Amino acid sequence: MRFLKRDFALVTAGVIIGITLIFGQMVLADKNPIVKPDLPIDDLRAFSEIFGRIKSSYVEPVEDKELLENAIRGMLSGLDPHSAYLDLGEFKDLREGTSGEFGGLGIEVSMEDGFVKVVAPIDETPAAEAGVKSGDLIIRLDDTPVKGLSLAEAVDIMRGEPGSKIVLTIIREGADKPLKLELTRAIIKVKSVRTETLESGYGYVRISTFQSPTGENLRDAINQLKTDNGGKLNGLVLDLRNNPGGVLDAAVEVSDAFLNKGMIVYTDGRIEDSDQKFHAKPGDMLNGAPIVVLVNGGSASASEIVAGALQDHKRAVILGTKTFGKGSVQTVMPLTNETAVKMTTARYYTPSGRSIQADGIEPDIKLDALQISAAEDNGFQPLREVDLSRHLENGLLEEAEKSETSSAEEEDKQPLALRDYPLSQALNLLKGMSIMSNR
Repeated sequence: MRFLKRDFALVTAGVIIGITLIFGQMVLADKNPIVKPDLPIDDLRAFSEIFGRIKSSYVEPVEDKELLENAIRGMLSGLDPHSAYLDLGEFKDLREGTSGEFGGLGIEVSMEDGFVKVVAPIDETPAAEAGVKSGDLIIRLDDTPVKGLSLAEAVDIMRGEPGSKIVLTIIREGADKPLKLELTRAIIKVKSVRTETLESGYGYVRISTFQSPTGENLRDAINQLKTDNGGKLNGLVLDLRNNPGGVLDAAVEVSDAFLNKGMIVYTDGRIEDSDQKFHAKPGDMLNGAPIVVLVNGGSASASEIVAGALQDHKRAVILGTKTFGKGSVQTVMPLTNETAVKMTTARYYTPSGRSIQADGIEPDIKLDALQISAAEDNGFQPLREVDLSRHLENGLLEEAEKSETSSAEEEDKQPLALRDYPLSQALNLLKGMSIMSNR
């Protein structure tokens, strides 16, 4: 009998929720008989000899436990970036990784070429406020070079008391020289779902991470948007940019909210427990109203499941840049009460059978990162019919003007295209889709 707990989480132990990108199944293994593989005697003899030489000849004495733990860590980390040995602290962080409240900087990280790579900063955290961006390479933590550190060691340095400061030295694509950003550690409470009405009848939902209550929060948010817009939405923008993933069940629930039937995602691996299928239940909260999903290179794991499911079912248009490409499943197997092994055991696939691993989701409409600025006002206004003397009155215009209302707050608000160009394009696309569907 196995106890299965689907805690799929992208974690960064102490910095956010764990150590590295996870989309893992918590599988607590029992004592079922294990088929013993053929032992590579010659290789084990070499290992034993090296172990003995370190014990006898290394410049300082080394405990057996430390040597063996380092060997286990090396054996697992050499497989892929997501397999790892978890000590007491790391195992605890993993099990608590979906609570939505933790201390640190608010960034999801992995290791690349010996440096810490930012997968995504989390909304409204010290990292986001300091300007950390997806794809940044962290090369120095205060005065400590990252090169030569393990990811766990780098994460330990980034941990600290709330209110304490740390300087990250970052290499960013397009920047002429390394950037230095000072961040203040904090207790971070992640609100995974937030909403607003972009225009009358058009809603916006931002999911920053996939936590256990995210599916329920999404349904509540959409119901509130409907109430705010007279009981109906003409369309919805679902923003998954810089969402590093999280709990699989939450990704399934979010996808299910917009689908009436069909496969959402399935996993496939070598062991029996790794083969799972998830299907949608009847009921589309938007009743077929169009959806535009915003993604970018920081959209990973659970975000890619949602985008892939909605894309395969032709339920949404995916807009943005190619996603991160995290499509593997990690199984966590406790060794003792204090340690565990996290090992990649399966890949997950979209309904059409696509593997996202190392490839990502290709958007239906690619939108390059652009910096938009307002055109200069030269004070010249082109001549219109209404400016001509003795022009013919419209007849209906006066009545229409009486019905128009606009608040000073809306007039003073910066245009959406300047605040968030991809979002403005998503809204324009959404309105076009709604107009065409009504015709």
